Amino acid sequence: MKNTKCRAFLKWAGGKYSLIESIRQSLPEGRRLVEPFVGAGSVFLNTDFQHYWLNDINPDLIALYRILQQQPEEYVRDARAFFNSDTNQKERYYALREEFNLTQDSYHRSLLFLYLNRHGYNGLCRYNLSGKFNVPFGRYKKPYFPERELYHFAEKAQQATFTCLPFTEVFEQLGRQDVVYCDPPYAPISQTANFTSYATKGFSMAQQQELAEQAHRAAKESRVPVLISNHDTEQTRTIYQQASRLTRRLKVSRYISQKGHKRSKVDELFAFYEPARINLTTNTSTNTNAVTKTTPVIK
Repeated sequence: MKNTKCRAFLKWAGGKYSLIESIRQSLPEGRRLVEPFVGAGSVFLNTDFQHYWLNDINPDLIALYRILQQQPEEYVRDARAFFNSDTNQKERYYALREEFNLTQDSYHRSLLFLYLNRHGYNGLCRYNLSGKFNVPFGRYKKPYFPERELYHFAEKAQQATFTCLPFTEVFEQLGRQDVVYCDPPYAPISQTANFTSYATKGFSMAQQQELAEQAHRAAKESRVPVLISNHDTEQTRTIYQQASRLTRRLKVSRYISQKGHKRSKVDELFAFYEPARINLTTNTSTNTNAVTKTTPVIK
């Protein structure tokens, strides 16, 4: 894989563009990369596997990816029409947001999804309990139209399969040559910082625990390596205590605040679940890496 990095065409809270080098170094070799929480796709765009299984529980996101994969020229042409001075107005934004929430046309909805992502507050993707997109207007001088990034994604998407499934169903269908990278919605760093509403129902701490158990089972029983990234907190270290290795990466920006100087930084935790190695003499499995239960070493 080349050292150059490719940006995703979507702005995404918690995106992994700034951690690409660390993630690439942590992922083992394999035939197919499986991402149960693909998000904006930065890891997909910056790795070199033969095939990709890209999943997300957000149906708007997956519908957009499938459309871009199948008809990039038409999509780019039509999406460009939403990037002009007339559409970059507060009243127009809210009118188009309402249109997005009302339309059942998947193609038109995909165009508006990109528009809302680039014109809304800091690229957030957030829905209320009724399933309505509710991100406020972003007040940007001139939102960027990511034409080059769209075409690059569409080209590489020819190697990918896109699905919209619960992450548990993805783990049930893993193959022996798969490598799994999980970037779930961040666990909260405080009681007031629980942003998990990328999809209507959010992502609970019980689901964080379930993901860790699925990763441990995949490595132990299916011999599929799994890498998970999350906030580095006492709670996440406890959740990932069965991991083969925990690694803490130094502080990375959380792109939630619209003003750069107010964007907080938090440590990132990588939990790697390594498959047990097969002892051909005794036909038993042994895990050569002891479980890390203390504070991870910074690498």
